[in-house]
Amino acid sequence: MKRVLVVDDDPTVSEVVAGYLDRAGFAVELAADGPAAVALAVARPPDLVVLDLMLPGMDGLEVCRRIREDGPLPVIMLTARGDEEDRILGLEVGADDYVTKPFSPRELVLRVESVLRRAGTPVAARTEPAESWLRAGPLALDPVARRATRDGAELALTIREFDLLEFFLRHPGRATTREDLMRQVWGWEFGDLSTVTVHVRRLREKIEDDPAHPHLISTVWGVGYRFDPPRPNGPDENGAGHAR
Repeated sequence: MKRVLVVDDDPTVSEVVAGYLDRAGFAVELAADGPAAVALAVARPPDLVVLDLMLPGMDGLEVCRRIREDGPLPVIMLTARGDEEDRILGLEVGADDYVTKPFSPRELVLRVESVLRRAGTPVAARTEPAESWLRAGPLALDPVARRATRDGAELALTIREFDLLEFFLRHPGRATTREDLMRQVWGWEFGDLSTVTVHVRRLREKIEDDPAHPHLISTVWGVGYRFDPPRPNGPDENGAGHAR
């Protein structure tokens, strides 16, 4: 049984969310403030955390940072409707998804199931034969073990960053819209496209030599993004063909 830690200082919200998750087959623990959430996550690491952004004692951003110190942990952030800056901050610290208040508890359960499913399943379906590492220049990725390296050094990627890198490695040279990335990597038919933008920026910071002038993940203006594997003589022989 998957375990979900729900962190919210509003007891009504916590109880309703816990009830829906319980009926969906999850084991649920509750925390009402930041320090309690960190303590529970360390003592009994959950499979996923539903985390309110505004908490007493320690805000959700700091909680997210601390519970992620020992490795990836799926996080769905709860934010107030209209607080776009807060949602972006949540994605920047590694939240895998967010839900704006007020929200439908059924929608939240679907988001929890989606994030956990993505956390345990490579972008390529599990029905496909086992395969070796995907490689491009300094990058290597093992879809089954969910490990990725750059020049042999392990990359600390969130679940979504890993899925995004896997998608790019499987589709080199293909311009993909943010809408298509949201469908194929996140599994969402609709949503805030800034989610994709933030994750691409975070991924660039981890795999590019100079994230401000990327060579691997290019922006294709008016379309989306394209992954360009390094050429044998360098990432960009002539300095042409790469929109930033």
